[in-house]
Amino acid sequence: QVQLVESGGGLVQPGGSLRLSCAASGSIFSINAMGWYRQAPGKQRELVATITTGGITNYADSVMGRFTCSRDNAKNTVYLQMNSLKPEDTAVYYCHAIGIATATKFYGMDFWGKGTLVTVSS
Repeated sequence: QVQLVESGGGLVQPGGSLRLSCAASGSIFSINAMGWYRQAPGKQRELVATITTGGITNYADSVMGRFTCSRDNAKNTVYLQMNSLKPEDTAVYYCHAIGIATATKFYGMDFWGKGTLVTVSS
């Protein structure tokens, strides 16, 4: 079955950088869109960045210019390079994918990873 597994979270000081990775598995041929969402304590989950198969990206205003979303289609992997991190970036970051074609089926629904915690604190 299709699974998304994130890695790369952790504790970082303000102004620092982290790189998140998310690999999709499950005999996947293609994925229409992948990306990242985040949920801070007491807040709703919000979009951080998305990227299409062709590399078109979309970013939340709050991360524009600091975060970069990229993907390796051959590896079915999406990345989030986070620079100039701020305490308000502290959240659980979730990988997201939609429009997944496998050897036997096309999935139009959302897929989510289990999340990875990013803490920005001195």
